[in-house]
Order: sequence, then structure tokens, then C-alpha cells
Amino acid sequence: MELERRIAEMIEPSLEGMGYELVRVLMQGRQKPVLQIMAERKDGAGMTVEDCADISRQISALLDVEDPIEGEYSLEVSSPGIDRPLTRPKDYETYAGFEAKLETSEPLEGRKRFRGKLLGLDEHGCVKLVADGVEWAVPLTIVKGAKLVLTDELIAAAMQQQQQ
Repeated sequence: MELERRIAEMIEPSLEGMGYELVRVLMQGRQKPVLQIMAERKDGAGMTVEDCADISRQISALLDVEDPIEGEYSLEVSSPGIDRPLTRPKDYETYAGFEAKLETSEPLEGRKRFRGKLLGLDEHGCVKLVADGVEWAVPLTIVKGAKLVLTDELIAAAMQQQQQ
């Protein structure tokens, strides 16, 4: 996590200057590590292959200079996609009303996995969602991972946004 945080701090200003928002930095694998950078356009337009190529070139140059990763690795740049991960507090607000899966790092009333309709964030920094007919308030500090679930409603909303 420390390496991912350092890389995010290193590349985020450049991405912002290019008109993108950093969604996630994830380092995966041990023998042949892959650095995954997920970004989206600030203007809300869909990401193109050219956008990913531009980001890749810029990030590669920064990483070559700073050299935060020991050894060889692969760089993968992508958009979050329709069933995107929810990584920032604003994501829980933006996608309120859609179905999501959420996993916690510690149990909340005996469970660590939730699937239900997002209601946003409350004033205490808790993710609100309705799962199995119960409204939950999950502290954002214990959310290990969260992502949208691919549903007809989510697809329809994505298609409508593309047409705008």
C-alpha cells in the first residue's frame, strides 16, 4: 500500500494537468508485477485508447525518472469501466442508487461482505447501503474494496451518459 500511495502522489499532479482524474493505483503479482493505473476524464467523456496511450507515456516518463519500483514490471493503464471500483469518497455519492458489492477489512455485525443498493455517504464518513432489506452504515475506514455491480440500470445509465 505504501508503494501504491507513493506512486499515486507522484503521478496525480501530471494526470490532473492532462485533464484526468486518478481512480486507482494497484500493484499486482510478485514474479512479473503489473502496475495498474486506472483513470478517467475530468470532463466526463469516455476514455479512448489514445487517452490511455497518452497517460501511459506520461506515467512511464515519470516512473523512469523517479524509479520507485525495483526490478521489471508491466504498466497497464485503463478506464474504470462500467462496473467500476469505488475508490474515492465521491464515488459513493456519484453512484448512489446503483447496486454495489462491498468488502470490509473487519467484520461489521458478523459480516464482511455486502451487496446492495448504495445510498451514498453519511455525515460520519460511513457508506450507506441497503443489503438484504437492512440499511447499513459501513465506516469508509474499514472498506477493503468496493465495486459497482453490472446491472441493466447501470448499463442504461452509462449509455445515456455517452449520448450526452
